[in-house]
Amino acid sequence: MSSSWHATVLTLFPEMFPGPLGISLLGKALEKNLWHLEARALREHGLGKHRTVDDSPAGGGPGMVMRADVAAAAIDAVARNARPLIYLSPRGKRLDQARVRELAAGPGAILLCGRFEGLDQRAIEARQMEEISLGDFVLAGGEIPAMALIEACVRLIPGVLGDHASTDEESFAAGLLEYPHYTRPQSFEGLPIPDVLTGGNHSEIAKFRQAQAEALTRRLRPDLWALYEKGPKTL
Repeated sequence: MSSSWHATVLTLFPEMFPGPLGISLLGKALEKNLWHLEARALREHGLGKHRTVDDSPAGGGPGMVMRADVAAAAIDAVARNARPLIYLSPRGKRLDQARVRELAAGPGAILLCGRFEGLDQRAIEARQMEEISLGDFVLAGGEIPAMALIEACVRLIPGVLGDHASTDEESFAAGLLEYPHYTRPQSFEGLPIPDVLTGGNHSEIAKFRQAQAEALTRRLRPDLWALYEKGPKTL
């Protein structure tokens, strides 16, 4: 995994960045140059006096569509450096932790944030863009999904979180949801910390956490459980 992980975001609203990416541990890592971020304004490549970036949809219909020539010009102005070109879209393949690990292990990503009714299909095809979705819902634009994808990747860069083990036992790391966590007070509104967690027997603690992770996954995400049953059985 490279410490020079570099995200370039192509957006109509570059002022939205770094936003939450600039605070807490990710922000400190950004200041230390453990990763890099640039937000570029799509409107710089807009047409005419008003820097137009959109037009009415061919065939009619509501809203506007981002122009292929504008998007392509913005993309072509960025040095790729072997980075994948990603279009955040609700029709894309759903982002999962496996893809996050792949992206985090590479040199970075170029992310185009759509707006309006979407991006002209010809730009997607001509620039061979990878379409990624956060889930089956629609937002006003791709900026928040871009931030989520970047955060998911950056937190895996060595030195960003500090405790490398913390990313090894979290949700999806082994195909399971993460086990429940507890801390002081010992009793909260009549609910105690499970005795096994305070007994000092690390083998029993590991077994308890494994069982809890399996039970949660089976109950909350049967789709993940079905996949897990075919694979490894340890955290």
